[in-house]
Amino acid sequence: MKFAVQALLGVSLLSVTPAFAAAPAPASQAAAMTPVHIKAVHDLLGAMQAEKVVRGVAARSRYQSEAQRKAVFAKLDKTPPAVVYQRMAAPLASVISADTATEMTRFYGTPYGKKVIHQKYNSGSQIMMPGMKPVVPPEEKKERKRAAYVQASKQLAEAEPAIEREAFKLLQMINKEK
Repeated sequence: MKFAVQALLGVSLLSVTPAFAAAPAPASQAAAMTPVHIKAVHDLLGAMQAEKVVRGVAARSRYQSEAQRKAVFAKLDKTPPAVVYQRMAAPLASVISADTATEMTRFYGTPYGKKVIHQKYNSGSQIMMPGMKPVVPPEEKKERKRAAYVQASKQLAEAEPAIEREAFKLLQMINKEK
């Protein structure tokens, strides 16, 4: 009897997925990355000006000397933005769905989306006094309520660490060139 219980317990443990195993990818991302998907991510990187993400990573990185820092930025200045998008698109296609890339590219193409990108990279810190509420233009309110935008912006926010990681990897590759 004890043997039967132990055998049954052993078989049941074999059929259970270990807690540390990776979860399967969602059906939308399990499909092979197509050229259309990679192109959509490429377009998204262009719309969100990913070359500025790479420059931001370079600015936050530590260098042995000021000369090395200047050399890295000189290499970045010589690297066209299209090359940055091309080299980051394929790795990021595994974490950004084609639907998200398409929706966020559309969003960043709107006047409000362009304003968001401009503020992200070009504005300084802003002080909000207690009790103050930011003025939200009607087009922004309308945009924030779109179901496709809400879902896409959530997925893009979740992909932000991967974008930073790929920007760092690209910065390392650019630094090793020439």
